[in-house]
Amino acid sequence: MIELRMQIDLHNEVLERANVSRETLEDLKAFAAELEKWSSSINLVAPNSLQNLWNRHILDSAQLKLVAPIAKEVWCDLGSGGGLPGLVIAILQKEVSASFRMILIESDARKAAFLKMMTSRFELNATVVRSRIDEAPSASADVVSARALAPLEPLLKGVYRHIRGDGVALLPKGRNFQAEVEQARCSWHFDLEVFESLIDAESRILRLRNIQPKGMPI
Repeated sequence: MIELRMQIDLHNEVLERANVSRETLEDLKAFAAELEKWSSSINLVAPNSLQNLWNRHILDSAQLKLVAPIAKEVWCDLGSGGGLPGLVIAILQKEVSASFRMILIESDARKAAFLKMMTSRFELNATVVRSRIDEAPSASADVVSARALAPLEPLLKGVYRHIRGDGVALLPKGRNFQAEVEQARCSWHFDLEVFESLIDAESRILRLRNIQPKGMPI
């Protein structure tokens, strides 16, 4: 009973702070059902996470909106996979901003096909780019996200390729985030803010600005 109450409280806190309407909530629930339906054949999420799909994936993705900049016309999600967080954010923004555009970069053909199907299913202003991150045309995005994709140091190469000069990177990380930050600072300059995850006490959301490879003028 205590665990169930905690899940309900978590659900309410994230969705209320993200200002989610009833219609958007229904879309999120429908997307979660599609994600579960297709995961067995496409391996969109880890099988052992399906029992807690709503918290582990939907709310964990939705919370990125809480630390995103207000002005976010173009958002690029790297290695989008099953659309986490990209499709979740696109659903949240659908009725908020008509000018918002999501770019989902995914190299796997089956996952890219799933992303395109969901983009059509929910009538999202989103573009699926089936490509390697380092080969896709620069998105020049206001926000770049990547979830469970790679350690921070190599990940920043892709982020840097697709972010605007004044853009923001939102990167969820686990318990070893501090070691990843220290390693990344050997090769990169960046301003960093760290936010506690509302979903997992050991996880953090890194918000990076002014990203530059070392050796370049700041």
